[in-house]
Amino acid sequence: MDSAEPSGGGALGELPEWRLDDLYPGMESDELEADFDWLETEIPSFAADAKGLMAEMDGDALARILSRYETIQRKSGRIMSYAGLLYQQNTAAPERGKFYADCESKLTDLSNPLVFFSLELNRIDDAALEGKLAESPALARYRPWLERLRSFRPHQLSDELETYQHDMSPVGASAWNKLFDETMAGLEFEIEGEAEPLNLEATLNLLSNPKRERRAAGAAALSKVFRANIGLFARITNTLAKEKEIEDRWRKLPKPESARHLANHVEPEVVDALRDAVVAAYPSISHRYYALKAKWLGHDKLQHWDRNAPLPEADDRKIPWAEAKETVLSAYAGFDPKMAEIAAPFFEKGWIDAPVKPGKAPGAFAHPTVTDAHPYVMLNYLGKTRDVMTLAHELGHGVHQVLAAGQGELLSHTPLTLAETASVFGEMLTFKKLLAAAGPERRRALLAGKVEDMINTVVRQIAFYEFELRVHTARREGELTREQLCDIWMGVQRESLGPVFEFAEGYETYWTYIPHFIHSPFYVYAYAFGDGLVNALYAVYEEAPEGFQQKYFDMLAAGGSKHHKALLAPFGLDATDPAFWGKGLGVISAMIDELEAMEG
Repeated sequence: MDSAEPSGGGALGELPEWRLDDLYPGMESDELEADFDWLETEIPSFAADAKGLMAEMDGDALARILSRYETIQRKSGRIMSYAGLLYQQNTAAPERGKFYADCESKLTDLSNPLVFFSLELNRIDDAALEGKLAESPALARYRPWLERLRSFRPHQLSDELETYQHDMSPVGASAWNKLFDETMAGLEFEIEGEAEPLNLEATLNLLSNPKRERRAAGAAALSKVFRANIGLFARITNTLAKEKEIEDRWRKLPKPESARHLANHVEPEVVDALRDAVVAAYPSISHRYYALKAKWLGHDKLQHWDRNAPLPEADDRKIPWAEAKETVLSAYAGFDPKMAEIAAPFFEKGWIDAPVKPGKAPGAFAHPTVTDAHPYVMLNYLGKTRDVMTLAHELGHGVHQVLAAGQGELLSHTPLTLAETASVFGEMLTFKKLLAAAGPERRRALLAGKVEDMINTVVRQIAFYEFELRVHTARREGELTREQLCDIWMGVQRESLGPVFEFAEGYETYWTYIPHFIHSPFYVYAYAFGDGLVNALYAVYEEAPEGFQQKYFDMLAAGGSKHHKALLAPFGLDATDPAFWGKGLGVISAMIDELEAMEG
């Protein structure tokens, strides 16, 4: 594998890269081979001990079976985490792509005998399972996981069909996902004045350049390349949407988004209330803010490439990595030293991959790997204030994942609706630290930047969710042309961004590069859920800080072991209350009020 030494230099300083040997020493290591060998032996043994027998087991015996299953998932997860992280680090490297595909295919074949497991658990009678849970504290620990699993009971297929779908997975959605990733990683954008073509991440970065002509040039390059590839992206989107429609129909899921709600362990009416509240707030939040921004920039109308333009007085200096690290860790420590202590190893032990590199996947993420290892954070760090906030965001995920690991492999994973809580909270802590030290001009720039981030997290993500709803609903009626996809995109963009925008030709293609539409249908509302939740949480913290930290850490450490109502109850919050989302949106609106007041 590649060197783990930091890279970068220049204005940003030394940027860290991953040390993946905490997972495996290499793609051909003895340790990796040993884990494959263990799985090859353990999985058939597990199936022989469990298949057809679980309904008759007592509670303690069933708990031992679940513990063995958890170990299998941990071993498999370690392998795929390693293969996936290697691949994300350089999707253009053929040997990494082959390694990832081979690992996925091998694990799919090895895990075939496990398909029975969840199906058979779900066939245990409710009363019988309750009796087992009552008699066995060891089994009772798994109750939240079992409840989430059994919520899918009405949508379960036959054993034969579930096995067929399992075997087909490497050549189904997974294959289309890889085609999308490899295509995106290989795109090159020619910009006038640039000696070499830029990759997607660097070209998107031009959309926040201080010079309008540079933003326009970046937007034109994006439009040109997206348009040239739109046939492929339309095919990928149509195929995945149709595949989803077929699976939803066979599973008797009533709506395209139903599976995501079940996976998130959230009631559809809660998500509907969030969506309705945000859509109703478009005029008072995004429309109002962007009208202010047009005035600041000296334009009657904005183009789409002005959306993330920095304000005239914004600090456009490159923030060195060492400063970004200190800013985030000190903000975390200001909340509680424990939070900074959990985050520090990410910087010290090679758990962050920060540089922009050829072939590297765009964007940023925190991957939890498995509970007997540690998370890894990926960034594409370019030294902007927004990049510092992204660091704070992804480290928040990392802290959450470290704390939740104590729940074990099955219970550590938090539903997406709560998975953004610690990340957005980490951003808020960092923002408040920067704001406290700012003078009047810098305060306006920071406030505006935070409002924009919140709009991107709440308004933009709900617009994305609306796009998906319309696309998947329309796809049920037949194949969608590229023009139809573009029209749906433009409809939701006009509604969400407001009348101050003129949309130049080419923007209709920008739906093509959003990876969440491909990898995780309907994932995006979780961002808005998390932002609204954190706004409410932070208000509780400011009003009554004493004792808040321990309740906060307890919430993160619970992982996926509690429903959102139980997790929020200690803070006096309830996401099922229709007024809840209005409170979160009110925080954004109040910041816009302050910005308007600065205009005099």
